[in-house]
Amino acid sequence: MTDIWFRTGEATVLAVDGQATDAMPEVLIGSVRGPVGQAFASMMGQTKGHTRMFVVRDLNQAVRPATMMTTKVTIKNMAYAELFGGVVQAAIGDAIVDCLAEGVLPKDQADELCMIIMVWLDPRCAEDENLDKKDLYRTNYEATKLAISRAMTGQPTVDELIANRKTVKHYALEDVIDYE
Repeated sequence: MTDIWFRTGEATVLAVDGQATDAMPEVLIGSVRGPVGQAFASMMGQTKGHTRMFVVRDLNQAVRPATMMTTKVTIKNMAYAELFGGVVQAAIGDAIVDCLAEGVLPKDQADELCMIIMVWLDPRCAEDENLDKKDLYRTNYEATKLAISRAMTGQPTVDELIANRKTVKHYALEDVIDYE
């Protein structure tokens, strides 16, 4: 049995210039027997516009720990759904397997844990004739690995958050608040 009950992590990896392929996953990791497992099981049904699916690397290749992914944006067309369940899902799946291989996730607890990943996929990606799918893969792969690592190591720490309280601000606060 695992001692990992409820861990969270997030990351942002920015797109190359001219692309809307920023990735911003939020990850929840925990025991299948605890609150994360309960939340995971509760996600088995669908909600209109917010598809939930197991993360698979390809046909018959569901990742371990069992992982459910869902979008933060309402799915309105097949082009979006195909990117979400295609390139993005593959990138997330590869990142999870690499986290196992690199020891970020404990291999010996892979069947005792589950994860939920909330995925940001910009709706503009589905409409972009010049979408760089390699960059979409890169950002989601890198951000997923980073979010999982942060969840497993408890980062940022409370001390880091307190120390940078007046030096780091949300991008939406530019020209709104001065931390002087």
